[in-house]
Amino acid sequence: MAAATVRPLLLALSLAFAAPVLALAETPAGVREDVRYLLGFIEKSGCSFYRNGTWSDAKAAEAHVRMKYDYLSDRNEIGTAKDFIEKAASASSFSGSPYQVKCPGSAPVLSRAWLSEELARHLGAGGKVTSR
Repeated sequence: MAAATVRPLLLALSLAFAAPVLALAETPAGVREDVRYLLGFIEKSGCSFYRNGTWSDAKAAEAHVRMKYDYLSDRNEIGTAKDFIEKAASASSFSGSPYQVKCPGSAPVLSRAWLSEELARHLGAGGKVTSR
């Protein structure tokens, strides 16, 4: 008799804990396209990126930001391209220090501003409007 009572209880508990996970939505397709565009923009920029006291090349910066995006996306924390910029590409998750970008012939700028400007240009050129 005890086993008959335990099974429904275990099933109920399993469903209670699984429901929030099942309710998580995937990052919208249009947003993923915009993020892919911005990651490609970073990688092909030829700029240097400053993170936690070190300058790195564009390829290393793209790989780091992609890793952060994948982590956040898996946890359903990226709903817009602006979320991507703010949460994955603007500052260190550990130190809170802002990321900077220095392109040839230009002074360093905050990556948040640099990517936000490029996102606006991309959207104005027919990119996905779902990122707003």
